[in-house]
Amino acid sequence: MLFNSLQYLVFLPVVFFLYWITPHKLRVPLLLVASYVFYMSWKPIYGLLIFGLTLGNFLLVPYMARSVERKKLWLGIVIAANLITLGIFKYATFALSTVHDGLGMVGIDWKEPHLSIILPLGISFFVFEFIHYAMEVYRGKPQVDSFPKFALFASFFPTQIAGPIKRYQDFIPQLDIKAKFKWEYLDEGMQLILMGLAKKVLLADNLALVVQAGYSHPESFSSVDLWLCTYAFAFQIFFDFAGYTDIARGSAMLFGYKVPINFNLPYIASNVADFWHRWHISLSTWLRDYLYIPLGGSRCGKWLNYRNLFITMALGGLWHGAGMHFLLWGVYQGVILIAHKEYRNVIESVGALKQFAETKAYHWFSVVATFHLVCIGWVFFRAETGASAFTILGKMAQVPVELLNFSASQLEILKIRDPIIFPSLLIILPALMISHVVVNWLNDKQFYQRPPWPIQVGVMVVLMCVLSIFSPDSSPRFIYFQF
Repeated sequence: MLFNSLQYLVFLPVVFFLYWITPHKLRVPLLLVASYVFYMSWKPIYGLLIFGLTLGNFLLVPYMARSVERKKLWLGIVIAANLITLGIFKYATFALSTVHDGLGMVGIDWKEPHLSIILPLGISFFVFEFIHYAMEVYRGKPQVDSFPKFALFASFFPTQIAGPIKRYQDFIPQLDIKAKFKWEYLDEGMQLILMGLAKKVLLADNLALVVQAGYSHPESFSSVDLWLCTYAFAFQIFFDFAGYTDIARGSAMLFGYKVPINFNLPYIASNVADFWHRWHISLSTWLRDYLYIPLGGSRCGKWLNYRNLFITMALGGLWHGAGMHFLLWGVYQGVILIAHKEYRNVIESVGALKQFAETKAYHWFSVVATFHLVCIGWVFFRAETGASAFTILGKMAQVPVELLNFSASQLEILKIRDPIIFPSLLIILPALMISHVVVNWLNDKQFYQRPPWPIQVGVMVVLMCVLSIFSPDSSPRFIYFQF
């Protein structure tokens, strides 16, 4: 069941209505059943997978907590059980294919077994939530005694498929609040849902048509075309995932629950470290807390710190998918984060550079440079293979001769979707980013107040009309559903 489907349009209001007429003590079971219906509407058999993982973690983690001498061993067993499950479903085929290719390079012709494994939706997200729970209990945090509440923590349908990755200390206490319906829940929830749909259907899906054409046949496009295509993907993945997060947060808000934000204007980051403080926040903080810090973090020598950073980002890239291009994307992120640390050391050691780095001109230069470094990384992420990524990057690195007599009419990429829509999006996207910054600044300065409800309703009606007019013929599923 997709957020942008007719099924969800019926499912959500029904669950919303039943939830608020149900006594408090029955609300958790109601949401639990609804969450399993939501998940099993895709492939019913995988309901057993999430239930089995939930039951296993619920039983094993308390056993680990009671153990004194073998507590660390049991933590390893719990984490291994979760990761092995993830590995079987997500990485088994990739691992066999990698072994086959490796043996082929030394002249061994090995026929790997064919595995008919379909990746369960959201498995990476709820496995990470289970590992988080085990790690926190190991560190002394309280356990969850109620199985229905623990099961709902993992399966809560707004965040079930693509996050945000929740922390149980934040989510479980909300289940105990005897909340009464407030119009604010409906008001804020519906606004988030509608804005999320607009980001997904109006912006991301229109950009997806251009990106697909450019990355499927890069040989047909010029260097400038591929740069525009990469810019398009940068905004496609942002609006696709941010749109999903808005719908998830809005859906949760309808029931009075808050889930963490996942984005904070990532494309105005002034360096790559700042970017990862703003992009997919729930994942980056998870990697920091449960991978980077346990490896030693920055509490060791410089080279060990760089090793920890490299391993964290490489595994973070592989988490996104079983493909060499995802691993290369993670490796690239690790390399540029290490390079950023070295660059900062140089800046700090040279007085004139340090002084220049504090100016506004340097800040905005850094924003532009960071955005382009991120875009180069997106080539690895979006390309279907590592070889394809290097082909695209090689062509992007060329200085096109046509720039000497450049005309926008030469750009093939502008002709893919629509002669009006795509050029309009190229203007609208930067305008949206700038307006978002301005609105946030006005909020901080308390100059901005929420408009009266008739204006809000009018804006939402206009937005729905725009959605119906400018949406593409079909809306693909959210990008992060595959992870």
